[in-house]
Amino acid sequence: MLYDSYPLFPVLAFLGFIVSLIPLPWHLQAWNSGTCSYMIWVALSCLVVFVNSVVWHGNVTNWAPVWCDISTKFLIGASVGIPASSLCISRRLYSISRVSTVSITRADKRRTVIVDLCISVGLPVLIMALHYIVQGHRFDILEDLGCYPSIYNTLPAYFLVFMWPVVIGCISFVYSVLTLHAFYKRRLQFNEIMTSHHSLSPGRYIRLMLLAIIEMMCTIPVGVCSVYLANVGIPLEPYISWENVHYGFSYVGIIPSHEWQSSPSFRASVEMTRWLFPACAFLFFALFGFASEARKSYAVVCSNAFRVLGYDRWVSKISFGRKKGGSHSAASISCSPYGFPQHLSDKSDKGSPLGSTYKSSLDSYDFDPEKSSNTSFPSPLLSAYEDGTIPMNEGVPRAI
Repeated sequence: MLYDSYPLFPVLAFLGFIVSLIPLPWHLQAWNSGTCSYMIWVALSCLVVFVNSVVWHGNVTNWAPVWCDISTKFLIGASVGIPASSLCISRRLYSISRVSTVSITRADKRRTVIVDLCISVGLPVLIMALHYIVQGHRFDILEDLGCYPSIYNTLPAYFLVFMWPVVIGCISFVYSVLTLHAFYKRRLQFNEIMTSHHSLSPGRYIRLMLLAIIEMMCTIPVGVCSVYLANVGIPLEPYISWENVHYGFSYVGIIPSHEWQSSPSFRASVEMTRWLFPACAFLFFALFGFASEARKSYAVVCSNAFRVLGYDRWVSKISFGRKKGGSHSAASISCSPYGFPQHLSDKSDKGSPLGSTYKSSLDSYDFDPEKSSNTSFPSPLLSAYEDGTIPMNEGVPRAI
């Protein structure tokens, strides 16, 4: 009986497309260009293999030749773009680990983004273009897998296409080792170094380091293994001429499932290649999908969903008055997904009688001492319970 991963694979691939994009907004705000490139490459790769696995499940019909032209080129680029993005992450971690606490200007950030884009986008696009030199025919269609790129097994193919994931993985390996060494030497200064990089917290730095280390450990062996399995038993052909390689270029290879699954090495190669994309997506989500930024985003999404469904009473916005300038005091008041007011700490709440989590502030009220018989805080502000809720009998605005 032939192995069939349908519908498990398309479900996981589509989920990988979703979860890999969840942390994207706050990484964009933090100018983490390498991390953003990683997420985009992984997400689009998951989307491509999802479409392929659904459209070509149980058939080898050439439904969409233009889609196959685009998607096969994209998969060539993704095989380089994902490790290249990991290299950008390793470079950034290394640069942070070896500098002192100095301010980073906007020009420095812009320069870093340009270099990262040249590596994570420019290099994959270049490899996609070079692939045409060793592209024997248009593409192949594998039953249950969909469109698959064609690479003529000749010596230039190893230098133009096959070697780049391994080479990039080796460079990332060097950067990761240097980063770990620098981190160990300066571990006592770690928190001080982090203060000069406001967009990168210690927790995010550690998670990025874990991602880079895992990618470093997997890219090289997986790249070597994939190239070996894909070409084992296939003779190495000489590169005679451009015309010889591209003769009959419009040909589309049709390969039924029983044929490609009958070769254990080729089957292992194509299965490993396509399963790596959802694996990268869930690895990234495991490291960044449960961070504090992610939980805040989930709360916002849930609040918006409740509003759309008509449950406004759960997500009503709370305002405890205005400042003297007439603007809301948004720095001290937030609203939980359940509609209860929560006081958030900032630099001004040190020494507050309610501690660092729940504070009282004169800025939250238009309080005029001349109109009051005492000059103390209004009592409702000081009567919050430890869980952040307000007694129902107090004269304090609360969610309906």
